[in-house]
Amino acid sequence: MRRRKFILLTGSAALCSFSSHARQAGKTPRIGYLGVTSHSDRPALLDTFRQGLRKRGWIEGQNIVIDYRFAEGRLDRLPDLAAELVRLKVDVIVSLGTQGVTAAKNATKTIPIVMIGVRDPVGTGLIASLAHPGGNITGVSGSAGLEIVTKQLELLKETVPKILRVGILSNPANAYHQLAIKELNVAARSLGLQLQLLEARGPNEFNGAFAAMAKERVEALLVLSDVIFNDHRALLVDLAAMNRLPAAYGIRESVEAGGLISYGPSFLDFYRRSTAYVDRILKGHKPVDLPVEQPTKFELVVNLRTAKTLGIEIAPTLLSRADEVIE
Repeated sequence: MRRRKFILLTGSAALCSFSSHARQAGKTPRIGYLGVTSHSDRPALLDTFRQGLRKRGWIEGQNIVIDYRFAEGRLDRLPDLAAELVRLKVDVIVSLGTQGVTAAKNATKTIPIVMIGVRDPVGTGLIASLAHPGGNITGVSGSAGLEIVTKQLELLKETVPKILRVGILSNPANAYHQLAIKELNVAARSLGLQLQLLEARGPNEFNGAFAAMAKERVEALLVLSDVIFNDHRALLVDLAAMNRLPAAYGIRESVEAGGLISYGPSFLDFYRRSTAYVDRILKGHKPVDLPVEQPTKFELVVNLRTAKTLGIEIAPTLLSRADEVIE
């Protein structure tokens, strides 16, 4: 009886230690969410995040608090917003994309950070390795390497086989884009393509980039995935349509907005999987002990309406591989 009582007491103690890292003296755990864009940008992602937490027993307003900070597309605001979350003494910071996670990293070396969808976090210097991230950052990587941009360029060439000159729209504030361009230069040579490199930090620079494409007689466009570009996807799609440019993107929402094709990981899957990291951290695990996961679900989406508008006939072999065809 004594031994059984001891086991029961030990089990109870283990249960009581649940979330001991975050709950000290009855403290309700706080999650800091650092958004680069706005609360209204792809609301389904945050809904998925909250649902994922709820499935793990964390309900906003009941046993956790989520402090939201959004930069509204102004990257210069990120350092101050990250510092605000640090001052609030949140238990974990969650952020999407390279810029947001970098700002969080610069703001704290002790508060755990869960990254979502960061492209090549090793190459950009955010973590030491996927298996052993080191420091205070872990989470879900946005790509299985730089091969994803090569695949996007290959798909664009397969969609419009006659193209020779392709514009690459990048954001100089995104460290991943610098690595991606090097990879694309290598891929372009094997595909027989010439690249026109164009930069834009935000929507106020989009018109200039498209004017440069028209001057250089660019025949197609690859928009590198970036939180700012993703937030203003409708404007980019409209500009591509006005210039009659077949364009490839990294997120499906750009194709839903009228873009031609997209290839990339599922962001809904990213947000769903990120909640496992938040859960484990709130239960006392350290980021250094949690390997970074890579995406497992990739989506090819094709907009046939846009193809018809541009006078492009997409090969049946490509359509048969698409996860979704918008007609």
